[in-house]
Amino acid sequence: MDADLLVDEAWPAWERRESGGWVLRYAGGVTKRANSVLALGEPDDLDAAISAAEAFYAERGAPCAFSIGAGAPPGLDGALEARGYALVDPTVVMAGAISGRPSVPVRVEERPWRGWLETWWAVDGRRSTGPEAAERILTGVPALYVAVEEDGIPVAVGRGVPQGGTLGIYCMATLPEARRRGLGRAVLRALAVESGMPDAYLVVTERNAAARALYRSEGLEPKGGYHYRIRGAR
Repeated sequence: MDADLLVDEAWPAWERRESGGWVLRYAGGVTKRANSVLALGEPDDLDAAISAAEAFYAERGAPCAFSIGAGAPPGLDGALEARGYALVDPTVVMAGAISGRPSVPVRVEERPWRGWLETWWAVDGRRSTGPEAAERILTGVPALYVAVEEDGIPVAVGRGVPQGGTLGIYCMATLPEARRRGLGRAVLRALAVESGMPDAYLVVTERNAAARALYRSEGLEPKGGYHYRIRGAR
């Protein structure tokens, strides 16, 4: 499983520029996934390639960020560290087969609706141009959107992207007042059931121990990881 490419496909930046085999991605600042360099392969001149990426993001008033995964050139991480780039958000890739059925009713749609977006953004929103920009990323590829609703309000949500024989799971979010009730588990199972694709993967930050424990209990195991290097990050 090439997690770098799967994540790039499932979370598409609306602006992409090829540069020496790397992909420079920009999407209004919504998440580092869509606003970082996908650095796959060894460029002819590493320093020149980094400088070209820095110029690309400077033109957009955005910090220069690199996604460093299994496919990154061996010398890139050290070169970025030497330039003062901070290591940010170590992330674990988990994959496996999800079984079981959701324990509560769920709503399933093929597009994110306003309540779904508001719940996800309330939990996982980033400083950027806002949920409208996020919706542009989400709807860039076909996906399923699942929510557990209470009194018509989504309290737990998730997104599933069919990708060949596997399901990419994204946007798992539960409102604080609805946590520790098994609703995230219900969303996870519903995505697998409704898509008909039990084989799935997801990415979760290393620091989120509670989420990693939930996913392991549902059959997903660590399969690799990546992190970001960001210029000027603290």
